[in-house]
Amino acid sequence: MHPPGQATPSGLPPLAFDMLNPIRSFDAEHADDADERGRARARPWRAIALCEIVNFQSLRRHLGRARADTLACDVAEHIGSLHPGIRLAVVGRALVELSFESDTPAKATASVEELCRVFARTLDLDGERHLIQMRWGLAVAAASDDDEVRLSEAAEAALEQARQEARVVTLDLSQAGVAFDRVSLMRELPRAISAGQMFLQYQPKVNVRREAVSSAEALVRWQHPVRGLILPGDFISAAEEGGEIAGLTLWTLRQVIADQRVLAAHGHDMPVFINISGVLLADTAFVEEACRIVRESDAKIGFEITETAVIRDPESAIRHLKLFSDIGIPLAIDDYGAGLSSLAYLKQLPATELKIDKMFVMQLTSSNRDPLIVRSTIDLAHALEMEVTAEGVETPAALALLSVMGCDMVQGYLLSRPIALDAFIRYLDEEGFKSVSSARPSFAALQGFRRKAG
Repeated sequence: MHPPGQATPSGLPPLAFDMLNPIRSFDAEHADDADERGRARARPWRAIALCEIVNFQSLRRHLGRARADTLACDVAEHIGSLHPGIRLAVVGRALVELSFESDTPAKATASVEELCRVFARTLDLDGERHLIQMRWGLAVAAASDDDEVRLSEAAEAALEQARQEARVVTLDLSQAGVAFDRVSLMRELPRAISAGQMFLQYQPKVNVRREAVSSAEALVRWQHPVRGLILPGDFISAAEEGGEIAGLTLWTLRQVIADQRVLAAHGHDMPVFINISGVLLADTAFVEEACRIVRESDAKIGFEITETAVIRDPESAIRHLKLFSDIGIPLAIDDYGAGLSSLAYLKQLPATELKIDKMFVMQLTSSNRDPLIVRSTIDLAHALEMEVTAEGVETPAALALLSVMGCDMVQGYLLSRPIALDAFIRYLDEEGFKSVSSARPSFAALQGFRRKAG
């Protein structure tokens, strides 16, 4: 956004942003000393903010696709120049994640609102002034709360709420209104399904070699009329405990079948996977009804199950999974590596796909052990004649390394966050595999290494 060496409006030098490693710890580069970083970490509140470029499509039409693909990096660079202590990650073509510590939730919100005001002014892009319209969602939690997944999901929920309310939304996980009451959720869930409060979002899975979207995962969300957006981490376990998980999953299955017909009508006839709770793998009535629905619809439906779900009741689970497989439902083992991976059960499952848990993928380029685990898992799955999907792919560097390792499919914010059906259709029409093919130079440069390594 600024010529090399030229000061930014804040008086700080611009940051060189590494496209192959967009996750950077800016306080590591700009803090005066280790004591200052220690004081920042000692603050009692942790925060994650997501900022989304609202007018990305119109800017892309004006700037061109290649230049627009770097906008999120420009945004991150500008934020980093203003607030060197913030850790930044480009997690999508129009999405940047900010992680920082704060003294209070109110101060965290004030920091984001300050950035919101900064982006209310036009910015210099290659000598031209442009307004980059930003949308902000923020989640905060006490430093003692170390559940990173819950904090990230809350930030996603805040951003989704911000889309609807056109304002900066903050979710404080210490508040009772955010820490949802399980009993009330169990009581309200049946009515929510019948009242149309549940909806689906879709996240593409991209075939690395073909550089094309090959399937999608359907993810269920709950838009509560009072509580706002409720994510699966808050209501799935309540549905399991309250005996509502079968009804919710059958609703999801029927809705996916209907949505898949819409996708096919737009020229995108592809398999769509839904998540099956481990509780249901021992439910004969559910299994029979799910098989009947899929058979009668002739839809391209796949099921994702966790390895721990099989371990709960191996005999019933394996028997029912074989029933699914016998009628042509492809099976994917989800979150592989997150639990106690059991090779004894893995070799018995009629699965065609293995999904590596994102906790290994997200540290792929910054850890010594995670690449070894990922590579060995890919080799193991291929030996068992399964394809491998890597979840949580957020950087071009991780994508390039997974390609070298022989990973078959990738899924994550680098390609697309979960989005509504109409947005998913537009993504397939306008983008398709472009977010992967934009990394083509990395793929080409690595072909020689792959041949040598083989």
